[in-house]
Amino acid sequence: MPKLTFLPHEAICPDGLSIEADKDESILDAALRNKISIEHACEKSCACTTCHVIVREGFDSLAEAEENEEDYLDKAWGLEPESRLSCQALVGDADLTIEIPKYTINMVSEEH
Repeated sequence: MPKLTFLPHEAICPDGLSIEADKDESILDAALRNKISIEHACEKSCACTTCHVIVREGFDSLAEAEENEEDYLDKAWGLEPESRLSCQALVGDADLTIEIPKYTINMVSEEH
């Protein structure tokens, strides 16, 4: 089973956490199953950017993002070349290191 290492995030995962994921499971589903509460306002339908993550290691093992995901990523806060929507990024065979951005577009607009 691939290992997903989540880097520390002040509110969601203060100490960071390493979990196991099933191949072809979304990063978001693996996180939620392990009580890492990544926001997902559109209920995993690829219709927002709240589940945006940055894959710091293992990015090339993921299948390429589809056009719809790319369109939404363009709107994400803190977009980087290794950004993905965690509801759409399916785990492959490689271990991943994942950073959850400090803010989502929802948090910024609600002045958190």
